[in-house]
Amino acid sequence: MDADFQLGGDLKGRRIVVAMSGGVDSSVVAALAARTGAETIGITLQLYDHGAAVNRAGSCCAGRDIRDARAVCDRLGIAHYVFDYESAFRESVIDRFADDYMAGRTPIPCVRCNQGVKFTDLLRLARDLGADCLATGHYVRRLEGEAGAELHRAADPARDQSYFLFATTQDQLDYLRFPLGGMPKPRVRELAAEIGLGVAAKPDSQDICFVPDGDYAAVVRKIRPEAETTGEIVDLAGRVLGAHRGLIHFTVGQRRGLEIGGSPEPLYVVRLDAAANRVVVGPRRALAVRAAALSDINWLGGDFAGPLTAKVRSMAKPVPARFDGATLHFDAPEYGVAPGQAAVFYAGDRVLGGGWIETTVPAEDALAVA
Repeated sequence: MDADFQLGGDLKGRRIVVAMSGGVDSSVVAALAARTGAETIGITLQLYDHGAAVNRAGSCCAGRDIRDARAVCDRLGIAHYVFDYESAFRESVIDRFADDYMAGRTPIPCVRCNQGVKFTDLLRLARDLGADCLATGHYVRRLEGEAGAELHRAADPARDQSYFLFATTQDQLDYLRFPLGGMPKPRVRELAAEIGLGVAAKPDSQDICFVPDGDYAAVVRKIRPEAETTGEIVDLAGRVLGAHRGLIHFTVGQRRGLEIGGSPEPLYVVRLDAAANRVVVGPRRALAVRAAALSDINWLGGDFAGPLTAKVRSMAKPVPARFDGATLHFDAPEYGVAPGQAAVFYAGDRVLGGGWIETTVPAEDALAVA
C-alpha cells in the first residue's frame, strides 16, 4: 500500500498537498499520502460553475466532484480546501479553446489547464501551505536521473498521460510527485475499494471536462456567437466545392460532415484558412506532412542530443524524427498534423519536452526547406 513520494527518510513531520479532482485516481493518491505518516492536505480547484455541472457524469472539479473529494478527505481524516479558480480557468482555458477553434486551430485544453491553473496556481498554493511536494493522480512517472528529476511515460501505456504534461517545467517537476505512474488502473480501483472510498467505481472524467457530450461546437458557439459564419469549401486549387456553416465544425484530417458529392476519391480537411473563412479539402495523400514549425518549446531533456521520437496527437504512436530547435522533421511523412496541437518528444519512455504546432510543411515541399 505504501507509495514512494521520494522525499527521503521518515515522512512523519513532512507535508504533502494532493490535487483532488473528486475522481478515483486523486482520491487514491490522497490515501497513499496519508498512509506515509506525512500531514496530508487535499486541495480542489473549482474550475467552472458547479451548479451547472453538479449532476453531469464525466465532469471534474465541479459540484458533485467537490463533494466527493470532501467525502474522501473526511474518510481519510485529512484536511480539504476548495479554491475558486473559475475566472482564471475561463480566461486561460475555455476562452482560449474557443478562440483557437475560430482561428482554425485544433486546441488541447487539458495541456493549457495543466500548464496554468493546475501546475502554476495550484503549485503556488501548495508551496504557500508549506508542503514538501504536490502529488497528483496523473499516470506518468517521475524518475531521478543523473541530472535530476525526469518525466517518463506511465508503466500502463493505455493510461499514459505524458503527452498532456509536456509543458511541465523542470522546477515544477522537481516539486511534483505522481504515485500512480507505475500502476495499472484496475489496481487503483482495487485500492480504492479496499480503503472503502465511495469513488472506487466512479466513472473516469472525459478528456475535456467542460464540453458536455463531446459537442465542442456548442461550447464555442455559446462563448463566441459569431463562430458559425458560413463560408466556402474549396479544393487545393481553390475551386469552390460547397459551403460550410462555420470553421468550428472542422479539424485537419476530418472526412465526415463535408457533404461534398461528385469527387472520384474521398476528400479530407487539409487545412483551415481562417483569414478567408475557407475549409480546404483534398485527397488523403495531401495530409502527408514532412515537417512542423513549433512555438513555446519546453525542453526537459538536458543535454540530450541522440535520436528521438515524436507524437503529434495524444493517441498517436511516437514516430522517428529530428528536432533542430525550431522545426520538427519527420523521418517519414506523418498524417493528421494540425496547428494548435502539440508535438511531444521522447527518448524511449523519457519525455524530452515539446512545443505547439504553428505551421506544417507538406511532404512534397519538404526538400525545399530541409
